[in-house]
Amino acid sequence: MTSSAPLGLQGAYLLGERAGQDELRARLLDVAVRLLQSDGPESLNMRRIASEAGCTTTVVYTMFGNREGMAEALYLEGFERFRRHMESVSSRGDPLDHLTALGVAYREACLAEPGYYSLMFERAIPGFEPSERARTLARAALNVLDRVIADCIAQGFLIPTQPRKIADAVWAAAQGAIGLERAGHLRDGSTYEAVTTATICCYRVND
Repeated sequence: MTSSAPLGLQGAYLLGERAGQDELRARLLDVAVRLLQSDGPESLNMRRIASEAGCTTTVVYTMFGNREGMAEALYLEGFERFRRHMESVSSRGDPLDHLTALGVAYREACLAEPGYYSLMFERAIPGFEPSERARTLARAALNVLDRVIADCIAQGFLIPTQPRKIADAVWAAAQGAIGLERAGHLRDGSTYEAVTTATICCYRVND
């Protein structure tokens, strides 16, 4: 019995330490994306991020390695935020309704996170190229879309094909409309809804 007490204390300490590190990491990413959005990519240096976050430069280098590591962490954090937003959409009885709701949620996520969006899709940091691992994890953030499309296929709403084929087509249509909206060429989400709906209709089973 006595031997379990130190292990319990150690475990509690390690959990607390991990929570503190996660909180600091989140604060550093928030600072970095805010600087990127407000002052451009030149502001994304370790010393300034550390100063804004109230920690030492050594801590920033320890967590992210270098500027490239920071950029990749921001890239992955952006997609993780998108994943959480998409996963929060409640399932519908009809998978087509669920698919439509996911489209709405995706646009909301893009417009709610302009700093992350610019890094993920608009090359806000010149010269930054995500690693293959990061690209794989980024695409995995949209797995909920693949799953719902698979349900649509299984229930006979969409033609039998690879769910990812349809998901990528819808994603491409969505990104085109969002890009135009962010650039000021579209004033609302009506075109986004039209192009995503039209893309899905291309794969509908003929009644």
